[in-house]
Amino acid sequence: MAEIVTLAEAVRELVHDGDTVALEGFTHLIPHAAGHELVRQRRRELTLIRMTPDIVYDQLIGMGAARKLVFSWGGNPGVGSLHRLRDAVEHGWPVPLELEEHSHAGMAAAYVAGAANLPFGVLRGYAGNDLVERTRVATVTCPFTGEELAAVRALRPDVGVVHAQRADRHGNVQVWGITGVQKETVLASRRSLATVEEIVDELDERPGAIVLPSWVLDAVAVAPGGARPSYAHGYYDRDNEFYVAWDAISRERDAFADWMQRHVLEAVAA
Repeated sequence: MAEIVTLAEAVRELVHDGDTVALEGFTHLIPHAAGHELVRQRRRELTLIRMTPDIVYDQLIGMGAARKLVFSWGGNPGVGSLHRLRDAVEHGWPVPLELEEHSHAGMAAAYVAGAANLPFGVLRGYAGNDLVERTRVATVTCPFTGEELAAVRALRPDVGVVHAQRADRHGNVQVWGITGVQKETVLASRRSLATVEEIVDELDERPGAIVLPSWVLDAVAVAPGGARPSYAHGYYDRDNEFYVAWDAISRERDAFADWMQRHVLEAVAA
């Protein structure tokens, strides 16, 4: 059953150097607060997994936390490149970064396979391009039709991290809006953490909401505003101005390091 703990305690107990870590949230509910705590605790040699690595992964990479990135798209949404990601790939700063790139469908199939405790996921994809030559994908033959299909190794992170709107006092977590692969990430991971906007006495019914039961989570941590600058449906809007500002902040190493020192390393976890 999930324990309700502080974010610092959760990261200290669940995430270790060398782990494979997935911080998921699609468009909103991106777990920035948890990513910042990884930076403050100076985790290293992480394999980071995310369907759409954006600003929080740029920060983790720029602070030297990552050795490998498994992903299907990377960028500053609506703005352009992730400069710390590019610097790591092109110049090895602050440390070299290995890439394993997939399609969105491939990543989703791999998460679903991991959640179902299957060795691989199957899909029609990876055809007509050279991605198959550059990543971990194989082919399998359908035993019923003989069709050749793409197979992707299941994603089984050591730690899965998601952000949600709220949890009850028993550690059951409720999330609504665009849910992406949060459910699959938690089910696929060996250990899991949910940060939430608030703890409530009872979860009421919400259209389209899903509940991650306490027994599939290891820890729940309250982190108000924990998705900013992304948004939390029903709580706060996306900070579009920050996404634009990040382009300048992250473009130069010194400016990036100064911003991280002032806004992350010297900050206190919620």
